[in-house]
Formats: sequence, C-alpha cells, structure tokens
Amino acid sequence: MSIEEDYADVFEIDANINRLVRKIELLNYVNPTNISKAKKDFFKSKFTLNPKFKYTKLDFNPYKLQRLFFSQRLERIQDDFIRNLYEDIIYDYSGLIQCIETIGEKDEFYYNSLRSFGTPTEKDVKNAQFILHFKDDELHEDMLPKYSSDEALNFFEAYKKQFGFDFKIVKSNKLSAAAMVLNNTKTLVLNKGYVYSQNEIDTLCTHEIGVHMLTTFNGLIHPLKIFSHGLPRNVETQEGLAVLSEYTSGCLSLKRLKELAYRVIAVDSLAKGYDFSSTFDLLYSQYKLNKDDAFTISLRVHRGGGFTKDYLYLTGLKKLYKFYKNNKDLSPLLTGKVSQKYFNDILKLQEIGLARQVIYTNPDFDKNNNENSKIDFILDNLR
Repeated sequence: MSIEEDYADVFEIDANINRLVRKIELLNYVNPTNISKAKKDFFKSKFTLNPKFKYTKLDFNPYKLQRLFFSQRLERIQDDFIRNLYEDIIYDYSGLIQCIETIGEKDEFYYNSLRSFGTPTEKDVKNAQFILHFKDDELHEDMLPKYSSDEALNFFEAYKKQFGFDFKIVKSNKLSAAAMVLNNTKTLVLNKGYVYSQNEIDTLCTHEIGVHMLTTFNGLIHPLKIFSHGLPRNVETQEGLAVLSEYTSGCLSLKRLKELAYRVIAVDSLAKGYDFSSTFDLLYSQYKLNKDDAFTISLRVHRGGGFTKDYLYLTGLKKLYKFYKNNKDLSPLLTGKVSQKYFNDILKLQEIGLARQVIYTNPDFDKNNNENSKIDFILDNLR
C-alpha cells in the first residue's frame, strides 16, 4: 500500500485543515490601518492621549470556522502520536481565531494573545535589562538610514536570486515593522514610508527571506500540508531562527539586540497594566529611546488591544543560539512553520514518509560570520 492509503484518514483531515486555515493570517488583521495618523495625533498630544487604532474588517465568520475545525473526526486517526499532534494543531488554530475575532477589544484580545503567545518571565526581563546595560556601539555608515523602500526593493530582489523559489515583493503603508512575510500569499511586504540602512537591508534579507520565506517554501514540499501553515506555538522557534540567521550572517548588531530587549520590556509593561502612553513614556523617558522607536515598539505591543508576541524574538534567539552552539542540526526546524518542541516529532514524520528533508537551506547557517565579540559575550551569558 502507498503512504496515502496507509494514512488515508490523516491525509483527509490534513486536507480539510489546509482549506480552513487560509483565513488565519493574524498579521493581516492585527496591524492598524491608520498608523501614520495615529502617530501624528499622539505626538501632537505631547504623548498623553492613547492612539485610537483602526483595523481591517474580518472577511470570515470566526464561529463557523471554529466549528469546522472542531468537527474534524480525529478519532479516525489510529496512530496516537499523529492524532495527538492534530489535536494540538486544532487547539492552536482555535486560539489564533479567537485572537483575530477580538482585535480591538482590549481585554478580550489581550487574554487571547496571552493564551497563544504567553508573556515574559522574570528571567526574560532580566535578560533584556542585561542587554540594555551595554553602552551603544559607535554608528558606522552601514547603520545610517538612506535607502527608500523603492531602493531597498532592488536589494531584496537581488538577494532572493540565490534561492530556488520565487515570491512577490510589495510595499504597504500599513506596517508596524520595516518588512514582513505573508505566508499564505508568499509575499514579502516592505514598509512604504520606511528609510532603510544597509545593515537593516542585510538583516531583513537573511531574516525575512533566508528564514521566513524559506520555511514557507520548504513547508510546501511535504505530503502533509500542515508544515506550510504551522505546527503549534511556532513563533518563538521561527523568530529565533530568523534572528540567529542575523547572527551567523554577521549582521546582528548591539542596536538590534537592544531593539529585541526593548520589546521584552514593553510586553512586560503590558502585563503590568500599562496603557500605550505609559509604555511609550517608559521607553522614551526612562530608557531614553528616541520617540519614533519608542512609538513603534509601543505600537507593536499595544496593537489589537495587547499583543504579547514580541518578547518571543529574544527568548527564541536565546534557545536557538544554545542549540546552534551545541552543533545541533537545524534542518528539521527549517522544514516549515515548525516549533522546536516538535523536533523529534518531525524526525518521526520524516521516518515514516509523512514529511521530507529540506530542499532550501540558508547558507548563513553553514558558517559563523559574527565578528563582534560583545555580541558573543551577551548571547553566551543570557540566562
């Protein structure tokens, strides 16, 4: 019998989930549509009036989608290991649907975000504070903003040629980041109004294309479609890998590490009950971050009503750096939108023929081009 016949029930349920999950692109909905105006009004108020963000309307029925997920007859899957995996997957997607459904409803969205992404521990906050104690490095020319999104686009087009996959690159004025990947549409989105430094372009190339887009395309090669859409709680691993690629490519700067640390501080402030203006004041007045960066980080954390995801970049980097330094094989973690938690499960799925080896790899992981001893010292001493 073929693998499809041996696991017919698994393939049927996997195909059903594949059809349902296409609507669940959280970043499509959680990014405000009025960022520029909200920022202008906030600055005009002397940083006192919390911004009023607007969001894209849902184009699906959350209740109906939830019902369809939980109607999958998982009891038909004979293999306990695979059945438990798909139970985890459905519960995880259910949480993301609830996040999307409650965007803009402060308390409801925040608690749903907590359930899906968690919140920093005391140790995570201390790691962030440890990073922020270091004196800023002297700014080199490659750190100075000078490229428009049109000019940056040409660099991204050139970088992607080293890989064997193709994708769209578009510009948008509705981003809270310099760039992001939309998995479902295989699109790299650049912030239209952003001015990029050479270091940021190099960083985003290996981060967004070399990991996020790469795992999108690796995820498409498997018999099971779930690798493309994501195993549960994959954000920490995927962002950790992406920042690790910044490190191994030699692009990771102290400035960037501090940015990740500020995100942890901001998410912690959210957990302590701070509103937008209070988080901004913490970053701007206490930590002396410039007002534009303080706004962006506060926006990332308070969008939707309280989005806790951003602390996972630093915790993910800490875990993946240790994994990398112990000479562990990163390949299973590049098979798609997967989590380190399911590392052995991925190997088992590969062994029985339900998953394949990676096709696309990031050459930056094959060597360590970091020459900044301070970065090594910091990463070696995170707890």
